[in-house]
Amino acid sequence: MTSTAGRATPWINPRLAQGQATAADLLVIRSDPLNAETPISELRGSVTSNARFYKRNHFRIPDLDPADWRLRVTGQVSNPSTLTLPDLRRMPSRTRIVTVECAGNDRSTLDPPTPGEQWGPGAVGTAEWTGVPLIEVLARAVPAPGACEVVFRGADSGPVDRHSGTIRFERSLDLTDAQHSGALLAYAMNGEPLPALHGRPLRLVVPDWYGVASVKWLTDIEVLDHRFAGFFQTEKYCYEWERGGQVVTEPVRLQRVRSVITVPASNAVVRPGSLSIQGVAWSGLAPITSVEVSIGEGSWQQARLPGKQLPGSWREWDLVASVDAPGPTTVRVRATDAAGHTQPDEPAWNRLGYGANAVHCVPIRVTR
Repeated sequence: MTSTAGRATPWINPRLAQGQATAADLLVIRSDPLNAETPISELRGSVTSNARFYKRNHFRIPDLDPADWRLRVTGQVSNPSTLTLPDLRRMPSRTRIVTVECAGNDRSTLDPPTPGEQWGPGAVGTAEWTGVPLIEVLARAVPAPGACEVVFRGADSGPVDRHSGTIRFERSLDLTDAQHSGALLAYAMNGEPLPALHGRPLRLVVPDWYGVASVKWLTDIEVLDHRFAGFFQTEKYCYEWERGGQVVTEPVRLQRVRSVITVPASNAVVRPGSLSIQGVAWSGLAPITSVEVSIGEGSWQQARLPGKQLPGSWREWDLVASVDAPGPTTVRVRATDAAGHTQPDEPAWNRLGYGANAVHCVPIRVTR
């Protein structure tokens, strides 16, 4: 156990958490702390089930009692407050379908390898989130003149490299992003109370941003008049390159444009003729405008984009293509968003392994 605001924080038994992930057919990357990705075949439809939504943890999972839990809103504000879950439920609510993607999604494709969890492409999910718009809580708090940053602090904590003692998981948004990103203080997921493995009783959900911004087990919101420099803000979750002999860093923020193939499965055996190809695409930078598919060394074909693009959510796509020559081949997909960003052929390597969004390739075999 560790301490949160002077109280011991109970943890969920790691074996229990792993058992839940295994029972849901998640691909467990690490058991303690639990990190497990969704099978790529389940990345479809408008939402991902709570059980099969990927799990990303830096420390053990807090087991907070919603009846005892409190959210403290402090710092550079005129009206600091302490809110209970019933307090939040009495405030205006909103429901949004939002795609949350781990910044390290598909890190295993980077060469040379980088440190961190070696995710495949399944560290992403879409859910229907219900909660209080963050802007409502900030407006009631009344940020002081000069306030510029908002820190979100979770109940999860533990040791980290090169630091003594324990570190809380905390991340910040600048005040403008906090007010205008459409972020929710979510207490429900897919119409159910927020599950413990996804941040019960309250988590932040920031549309279009990588999942690191969506702090779980939220206990504190602190408004600052200076820039925040916490461990998960400046030492992790930032792009890091070497340019001209100097290290250049850039914070992980909006999701890069990306698409994945969910059908056919990797190494599927198919017959010559028509082949149904399906998947999802998303971007935190702009709406998806185009998805293209290539088979083997063939030209790129435009996939269909049925339905309407929901802000902050992935978009399903499909294509019926023709495959004739027997033998192994590869199906590739790339997406383009309205800002003109297209997936690259190769992932952009960076030392900490974030934002890998290369063209997704699925090997198949055509047989008679």
